[in-house]
Amino acid sequence: MLSRNEQAKKRWGGAHKTIDLWLSERQDLLVNYFKLAALPPYESIRQGLPDVVDIRNFCGQLVDYVSSGHFEIYDQIVREASSQGNSVDDLADELFPLISDTTDIALDFNDKYGDISSTDHCDTFDRDLSALGEALELRMEFEDKLLNHLDEHNLISA
Repeated sequence: MLSRNEQAKKRWGGAHKTIDLWLSERQDLLVNYFKLAALPPYESIRQGLPDVVDIRNFCGQLVDYVSSGHFEIYDQIVREASSQGNSVDDLADELFPLISDTTDIALDFNDKYGDISSTDHCDTFDRDLSALGEALELRMEFEDKLLNHLDEHNLISA
């Protein structure tokens, strides 16, 4: 996932300030996901479950990321493309329901872990975090497909 984001930053970075911010937020989210999941290069950080504060902070970041994508970034990018006389409605109709499914998974994760005060009853945390990781990976594929389409049709520019 981190390498996917690096490729996206190389490919579309600098094309549009909204996209730059979005990819930066995505990078931050992924780094914190990898830390929580104790994935390389952060595998030595975690023994047992992550700290409650780290889980809650990640959940806040997760909600911010999916919300900004859903309610700000996608709409802005599609609106700007449409204002240039180009429609991305078919692609949006295809991708947005798929992205919405990943949003639901992220919000479910937040509902379960966003306000925890202890990890005493977090028996399924690792499994839920893994499922969230799969959803984030899918979401990034869909987001990149949208960016690729916009790029191929010269619909994104600084």
